[in-house]
Formats: sequence, structure tokens, C-alpha cells
Amino acid sequence: MFARILEKINALGCSIWELSETTTRGWEFYFIRHELDQNRVTDVKSFNVTLYRPLEDGFLGSASGEISPSATDSDIEKSLSDIYFQASLVKNPVYQLNDKPLNPGEMKEVDIAEIARNFISAMTNVSETETEDINSYEIFVKENTVHFLNSNGVEYTIRYPSSMIEVIVNARNGDHEIELYRCFRSGTCDKDKLAHDIEKALRYAKDRLITEPTPKLQDMDVIFSTDDAVQIYKYFASKASADMIYSKLSDWTCGKDISENMTGDLITLKAVSSLKNSSYDFPVDEEGAAMKDCTLIKNGRIEKNWGHRRYCQYLGIQDSFVVQNFVVEGGRKSEEEIRSGDYLEVVEYSSFQVNTMGGDVAGEIRLGYLHQNGNVRIVSGGSVSGQMSDVIPTMEFSSETEQYNNAVIPRVTRLKNLKITGVV
Repeated sequence: MFARILEKINALGCSIWELSETTTRGWEFYFIRHELDQNRVTDVKSFNVTLYRPLEDGFLGSASGEISPSATDSDIEKSLSDIYFQASLVKNPVYQLNDKPLNPGEMKEVDIAEIARNFISAMTNVSETETEDINSYEIFVKENTVHFLNSNGVEYTIRYPSSMIEVIVNARNGDHEIELYRCFRSGTCDKDKLAHDIEKALRYAKDRLITEPTPKLQDMDVIFSTDDAVQIYKYFASKASADMIYSKLSDWTCGKDISENMTGDLITLKAVSSLKNSSYDFPVDEEGAAMKDCTLIKNGRIEKNWGHRRYCQYLGIQDSFVVQNFVVEGGRKSEEEIRSGDYLEVVEYSSFQVNTMGGDVAGEIRLGYLHQNGNVRIVSGGSVSGQMSDVIPTMEFSSETEQYNNAVIPRVTRLKNLKITGVV
């Protein structure tokens, strides 16, 4: 099929193209309580093609599409013709596809049976009680094999695992019951961490039964100690991207501090070519560029911009790649030191977001721990809001770090003087 598509691309007269074939073998398990309800095996193949079309006045058009593995020759011809026509409707300044030879190394073996066993083992080792337990969970384990080729002869084949588990936990207090949903993504399975995270969810569910309304607090420090904090650090990575800089959505250029008058912890953020147990642990990006270890931000100053090849070339950046895994170095204080004084620690949001373009921080509080004057109140309701440009100069984060799929970040992050809209 790969060869047939290439033949049709050449027959179409398209000389600039990218083609990838992805084969995904998967095992899926659906549990109610700890009883297996059903399971299935999946084996899916897909073909994705991007065609580029030189246009008048030095522009280059492009369009992408997917071709079914069961497509006939006439189906392939029609799909490619449609994609090539769509490319004529897009006008971008000319840029070049990757042309550097790749050596992705020997393909890794992926044992999806062993990964699945580890997930099931972790779930059966979670400590439950009569009032806090696991309602159900679904496990998805995949082996992904990608074969990529472009018109410049850049070719690679890689194999990597990706996994996901969705968990629903329950807590009960008399007739009152609460349900919490969790979704964890990873490469393989860290059994100890998964069991620990589920047990935390059980404790949070128990505390959700005894919350009181969040009071009106005006400005207050907020601590982030869950995977919601990843959104904060993705903001830093995104603002350093050529995609946003070229689009005038960021002015974070090399050699420039990300903020003025910084008195808190200075962020150092690194792109890493490999990160154990990440679902993005592969050596090349989707454009055929090799992943590299490099520092994007060092002590609050931009060291390197990254991004898709098109935007990087527009900015004169030739050695480019799309960052998949990143590591943020810890701060100056321990987690215990960060957790001092008065603050609100929110561990459950209905939706937490950090807008990468404007920097707005917002989330509705489902469960929080309000620390005031040495006392702790369990609260719910209201919202947290703020602006990253206001909090970057004074933000603090712990020396200890924790991994959430493709990101290693400080275990605790403290943003100062966020606005808290209470219920009462």
C-alpha cells in the first residue's frame, strides 16, 4: 500500500511530499470493580500524506489527508487529487522539508502483554475501604510502529508504546456519594506511582463529601500539586516556540528575559530527546527531524526557540525540531518550605486552563484545602483566576520534581496573589 500511494503521488506530478504509515496493535480491558467485563485486541493501520504545491509569486501551498488501507487505486487517486487541489488554496512563504539523513537506532521491542499485566497488578494493589473504592477502570495499551518518508529521502521506522488508563473512584458517607474520574497517560506502566495516584484520588473523593463553600478571598497564593500544574509549564514551552513568535503571539526571543524584576524562582526548561515512560518517547518528530537534548529557557532567559520547520525557517532557525518531552528543573525551596503561611491548594478543578496566547489562568474549584492562620478548611466552589505575566516574577516551585507522562515538573508550584471568587 505504501508503494502504491508513492506511485500515485509521482503520477500526479507532485514533487514535494511527506508520507507516513502507522500501525497500532492494542490490547483493551474493561473492568467493573475488579471483575473483567470485556476485553479486545485491535490492529489498525493508517496512511497520512501531506502534499506541497509551488504557487505563483514564490508561495508554497500544502494540505494533508488520510488514506484508508483498504482504498482501491481509484480511491487513492481521488484522495490525492483532492489533497493536491486543497494545497492550491493555501499560500505560505516557501520553506524546505527536512533533508538531513536520520539514524533513529534499533527499534525497541514493546511487550504490550507485560504492560497490561502491570496495569492490572497496580490496580489490584490499591488500598480500598468500605467507603472509598474503585468503581471501574479501562486500560488501553498500544504498540505503535511508524514508517515515514519524504521527497528529500528522509526515512525512518520507529516503534514505541503508549498507554492510557481511565479510572472512576467512589466515596460514600451515608446516603451521600461522590464520584471522581481520572485519566493517566504514559508509555509503559509505573505500578507504584499509579497505585499512589489512585489512592490520592480516593482520599480526595472522601474529602469532597465534607467540603464547605469557598469563602471570598480576594487575592491569595494558590498551590498546584497535581497534573494541572503541567499546563503552567506548557505555557513557558509554548511561548518559546517559533510558531507563536512568527504569529506575533509571543515575543520570547533568544537572549531575552521572560519577565522583568523577577524575585521568585527562575525557570530552567529543557527539551529532552528521550524520557522514560513517556508516551512520546521516540527519537524523531513527525516532520522527520531528530530530537535533541537542549535548554530552551535557562534561569528565566530564552536560550533557544523551537517549533515546526516552516516557522523555524521563517525565523532563520535551521536546526529545528518539535519538542515532545520536557523537563523543568526544581526551585530553591523544598516542598515543605513552599507549603508555608496562608495559601489555597486546589487539587480538583472542573476545568483548569492556562491560555498560551494571552496567559490567562482560570479554573473552577471542585476541591481545595484552605490554609489560614494555622487552620485547614476543605472547600469547594468558586474559581481561581489570574494572569501569567503578573505571577511569573514571584512564582515559586519546589526542588522536588515529579513526572506526568511527557513532562517532568516541580512537585509543588506556588503562584502568588491569584484572584479567588468564593461562594460565600
